[in-house]
Amino acid sequence: MKSQIYLRFVVLALVAGFYQAMAQPVISSFSQNGALVCTNLSPGSLASVVWASSLEGPWFTYTKGLNAIMVSSNGTIQVNIPLNNQGATFYRVLGVTAFNPLTGMALVPAGSFTMGDTLLDAYPDAPTTNVYISAFYMDTNLVDYTQWQSVYNYAITNNYSFDDTGLAKNNATNQPIQTVNWYDAAKWCNARSQQAGLNPVYYTDFAMTQIYTNGDTDLVYPNWSANGYRLPTEAEWEKAARGGLNGQRFPWGDTISENQANYEAETNLFTYDLGPYNGYNTNFDEGGVQPYTSPVGYFPANGYGLNDMSGNLLEWCWDWYDNTPPSDGYGQPSTNNPTGTTAGTYRVLRGGFWGYIAYIAECAARDSGSPGTSDNNIGFRYVKGH
Repeated sequence: MKSQIYLRFVVLALVAGFYQAMAQPVISSFSQNGALVCTNLSPGSLASVVWASSLEGPWFTYTKGLNAIMVSSNGTIQVNIPLNNQGATFYRVLGVTAFNPLTGMALVPAGSFTMGDTLLDAYPDAPTTNVYISAFYMDTNLVDYTQWQSVYNYAITNNYSFDDTGLAKNNATNQPIQTVNWYDAAKWCNARSQQAGLNPVYYTDFAMTQIYTNGDTDLVYPNWSANGYRLPTEAEWEKAARGGLNGQRFPWGDTISENQANYEAETNLFTYDLGPYNGYNTNFDEGGVQPYTSPVGYFPANGYGLNDMSGNLLEWCWDWYDNTPPSDGYGQPSTNNPTGTTAGTYRVLRGGFWGYIAYIAECAARDSGSPGTSDNNIGFRYVKGH
């Protein structure tokens, strides 16, 4: 009997190797006493262990607690298989594969952080508040011209419409897309989701049956549980911008220079602005033709691997802009994954841009714009739930 169990283990190891090559849930170990460990499963989902006497099947599910196994937070299950009782030769694990983000996205881990102007730099609309944010993935870069065009072309051939075609400096593939309004950014995220075979986030009806694909409407209903791409909430954006640091002005620390971001330096206005040259960043103002955007990924990334969280382009967020006292200044109904107030006139913009001073490039700094505004100082990046 001992040699028979050993034979089963060897066969399973080979099968596990096949599944690993296919980027599926992986049986990472299976000991001779029947202890099975499977990785690469979606955290919090349910998995099942099935068996068969041959690879052709039929496959059967155990009923002794192995047909609905809760996956741990690290995407792993560990169970004991009663080898001696079933006469099985092959085992498989059925479950939801952990999401592997597309190239160009970074994980922003779950956790609490202090949102707002902790340094008292006189932002009346950025009071401090402690919020909790679940883990999510974010573009490492602003959406660039190549990526915009790929999704845009897919969208317009699939019954989407946009107000603007989007622009990029010299139509260079590595330049961030700009002159895109909020409505178009939201629709683009839906198109990006459908192009990738994912469920869109934004709808035009409360029942969430009509995907937002056309027109400019402020009645957009988000399905926060959908697995598609979307704009970050304001709180998500600020947590991502801080890169894991607490209470710092910028994604890397308390001072800023033209070697760290694309902004308009004014060293005489702020002691934390190190310039060294006043005015537009001289690396990008060639030819005197605006916008003076910089290529995506030009500057060092923050602690989460995200670029241009300060400067280059302002970025659209999901939230309506709110600064009405006596609220916390953000219109947040909750400090647990807040999504902002339910209505407003302006949408939140974050991050500063190539033609504005260091003050607005701080992590806590808030700006806003009419959702129909498209200008050469505004771009966006998308996020995806973990």
